[in-house]
Amino acid sequence: MSVVLKDIVKTFKGEPVLDGVSLTVEDGETLVLFGPSGAGKTVLLRLIAGVIEPDEGTILIDGVDMNGVEPEDRGIGMAFQNFALFPHMTAFDNIASPLTAQKATKTTIRSGVDAVAKLLKIDHVLGHAPRALSNGQKQRTALARALAGKPRLLLLDDPLRNVDAKLRFEMRLELPRLLTTQGATVIYVTQDYKEAMALGQRIAVMNDHGIQQIGSPADIYHAPASVDIARLFGDPVINLLDVTPERGEAGVMVRLSDRPVAIGQGYAAAIGRPCVLGLRPETLRFVDAGDPAAIPVEVEAETPLNEKTVTLTLSKRKREIMVSRPSGTPGPSSGRAHVAVDAGQVILFDRETRRRIAPGASVSALQGEVA
Repeated sequence: MSVVLKDIVKTFKGEPVLDGVSLTVEDGETLVLFGPSGAGKTVLLRLIAGVIEPDEGTILIDGVDMNGVEPEDRGIGMAFQNFALFPHMTAFDNIASPLTAQKATKTTIRSGVDAVAKLLKIDHVLGHAPRALSNGQKQRTALARALAGKPRLLLLDDPLRNVDAKLRFEMRLELPRLLTTQGATVIYVTQDYKEAMALGQRIAVMNDHGIQQIGSPADIYHAPASVDIARLFGDPVINLLDVTPERGEAGVMVRLSDRPVAIGQGYAAAIGRPCVLGLRPETLRFVDAGDPAAIPVEVEAETPLNEKTVTLTLSKRKREIMVSRPSGTPGPSSGRAHVAVDAGQVILFDRETRRRIAPGASVSALQGEVA
């Protein structure tokens, strides 16, 4: 099923929640709605489900206008944060309810429930009533119910929020495979950037009553549309340093610790313009002092974080620069050190608009809407 939203507006008590949101989700695509609390992600999901109606705009599912179509007639599987389990039914019967509505055979119902319950590790509580389940088990039961009926459109509202860290990690690996097997169109809400990156074929970043950027996980991470979006993705967070690009012998450069750092010819239009330089910690590397690209820093602290080691350094002007490297690889833990920047990995933002400057942008583009 495809989903098309056109100029959706929704207000509550006179306050805008969604203001002119347009979005297309292709048949069979998994799209993640990601953003901070209050960005309107759940509201958008409920509008698509038909639980609430938009004040303005159009919702099309498979090309059909959903205006006036009841939720039960939209052919959607849903799992929302509030679980919404039938209290008088066991977990098994809750999960089986969409299959029962489809008049499936008992064998089909049993195999369907068992398969999804085993995946979500709730097969041992299928005989329990919802009141006997933990919040995590309730959430997984609601997710299992949404999956069991194999609907063509799945709306999942942060379904792993109450799940423990180990199972959440496993689900990030298993859910994409399951969803691909089912061939459903999926709209998935989360506030966890790792979950968004793992599950989404595309991510729609929401904030300020609308969608700020849509793209693949790689697009969002490596080419964030703004400083705010750049900060939402990555652990540790991106380094953001005020700079003013200038012309150097090797092309466009900025200065860190009073050393020239090449950022590539594509940023010629930003020369002389106040900018913010974005450096992902994992793109920086420690080098010897004699390296031509060496930038002197002072190591303040080092923190091992399982698969990586994060080092806090200070530039000559006492600006913090975080460096991340795989655990077990060599690097200084204190004292003076040197780091190098890969010009191909830098992200440049306009300091006034906070929008990303695309390599190759023209001066006219910077004076108007930044690419």
